[in-house]
Amino acid sequence: MSDTEDDKAKAGASRARQAAEPDTGGIAADRLRSIVERIERLEEERKALADDIKDIYAEAKSAGFDVKVVRQIIRLRKQEPAEVEEQETLLDLYRRALGM
Repeated sequence: MSDTEDDKAKAGASRARQAAEPDTGGIAADRLRSIVERIERLEEERKALADDIKDIYAEAKSAGFDVKVVRQIIRLRKQEPAEVEEQETLLDLYRRALGM
């Protein structure tokens, strides 16, 4: 094949690729689509989990528990014991300073 024929073949192959793929400005469209779809799935899962958590808080409330206190307990359980103890010590100190 001559250089001219080779150039024509390469140009034809390039046009065929461009026709098969939309102009994406150098972005890997398949990779981007995959990432976006994965994020969308996780967002849906997060919403479902949030709805489940909301239902459990409603259950706690209907069972007579103070939801505000339950939330505080959950927040405390996420912390390190030393951090909780330090906060409780400061809270007690501040209460005594205010005569509470």
